[in-house]
Amino acid sequence: MAGRAIDPARLEVFKQLFQAVAEEMGEVLMRTGFSPNIKERRDFSCAVFDAAGETIAQAEHLPVHLGSMPRSVRAALDAHTLAPGDIVMLNDPYEGGTHLPDVTLVAPVYVGDRRGPAFYVANRAHHADVGGIAPGSLSLARELYQEGIILPPVKICRAGAIDDDLLSVFLRNVRTPDERRGDLLAQIAANRVGIQRLEAYVARYGLDEVHGYGAALQDYAERVVRSLLAEIPDGEVRAVDYLDDDGMGTTDIAIVLTLRVAGDSVTFDFSGSAPQLRGSLNAVEAITLSAVAYALRLAVGEDVPTNAGTFRPITLIAPAGTVVNARHPAAVAGGNVETSQRITDVALAALAQVLPGRIPAASQGTMNNVTFGAANGAEYAYYETLAGGSGGGPEWDGTTAVQVHMTNTLNTPIEALERGAPVRIERYAIRRGSGGAGLHPGGDGTIRTYHFLAETELSVLSERRTHAPYGLAGGAPGMPGENTLTHPDGTDERLPGKLRRTLAPGSRLTVATPGGGGWGEPAGE
Repeated sequence: MAGRAIDPARLEVFKQLFQAVAEEMGEVLMRTGFSPNIKERRDFSCAVFDAAGETIAQAEHLPVHLGSMPRSVRAALDAHTLAPGDIVMLNDPYEGGTHLPDVTLVAPVYVGDRRGPAFYVANRAHHADVGGIAPGSLSLARELYQEGIILPPVKICRAGAIDDDLLSVFLRNVRTPDERRGDLLAQIAANRVGIQRLEAYVARYGLDEVHGYGAALQDYAERVVRSLLAEIPDGEVRAVDYLDDDGMGTTDIAIVLTLRVAGDSVTFDFSGSAPQLRGSLNAVEAITLSAVAYALRLAVGEDVPTNAGTFRPITLIAPAGTVVNARHPAAVAGGNVETSQRITDVALAALAQVLPGRIPAASQGTMNNVTFGAANGAEYAYYETLAGGSGGGPEWDGTTAVQVHMTNTLNTPIEALERGAPVRIERYAIRRGSGGAGLHPGGDGTIRTYHFLAETELSVLSERRTHAPYGLAGGAPGMPGENTLTHPDGTDERLPGKLRRTLAPGSRLTVATPGGGGWGEPAGE
């Protein structure tokens, strides 16, 4: 459609069409997946990319996945020439991934007699175990090799056929191979549905028009973000927040951000942030870019698609060897789930200074990761994150018991958890009063008590146990979280935010999640 004007109505039609592809891919993945993490929590993300590997559209899945996924697509394209029916699999965080449990599948879309791919589709799913030193593959570790099997970009499918040798190597390195096989096959099916839908669009509208409106959507997203930035006076502001600890003895870990606005562009400069850590809270650069782009997207009031255009006005400075851009082979399992949340908090704190009245107070700032499995075998491996409070905003109260920011997963029904593991949920409640006071108070966190019926290997990665979620504009901070172990003899033990431990039968773990910060001075003060 070279030289033809973009029809705004048709642009909206194609916006919905492209997003529908990603959404349907997600439905297929959810309905055909095996694990509660896929079927119930929906810990996966799907997106559509152009011929250059740039994002056109994504489903409303997990921001931490979606903002970093283009790096995985680029790694796949750099490593392989993809023929029809090929699918590349990877999870290496230093090849565009996030952490090892997140396995990404990338597939080309060929149409007509075009020589190369016209599009790509990709999905990323969190597998409940990919090997490593502890069930769930999300524990305390000192190096990447302890966190699970590492997959560089490799072809899991060639000309439509699954590479059984590669699949057998992958399954041999995990604790729950049948479940992993089922989830991986669901990912393959999701990509194939995405391919079929894009082929149908091209057959109906023609490749020129589908390509043209894909590019137009990227340009539109860029214009909207730049228009927001152009409203902000040129200058710079600084924000600092802290991770509690890395579980290996390092505490009060600074994430420092200098935000610079110049015209319709913005620079997120993390110079001065803490060096990379011995523990697993290191983030790779793709995670940091994902977090700042998400924070900037929150500030945009319009219903604009999130795609490659969203990223064009952004310059990221994340010095190598720091907690926001670790060097291989640093452990990174917690960087994806915990440090990404703190980077988001810092970015929003900076944006609140240049966009007063548009940014909420801090939300719970953690995913409260709980993983556990059989202590002496491979009978099961389970993973979930727990909801907390979101921050109050300039015109709204915070939400209670909700997954926030970089995660967008759902609650695991108690029935699904208890069916798959020797555990009972004895308490699941709202943590009343944990949200920060304010004109618009923060939402409350939750309380969840696990009663382990058998000897269990437990790992917890949680944050905001020391440094509370901040309030804004005079609002009070949210209440920090707490982790408590009740031993079989009835005695209680206050636990750190990060741990790996073998529990005796009859042990009970209670996780109380943080509340969100309040916004504005409370009424009457």
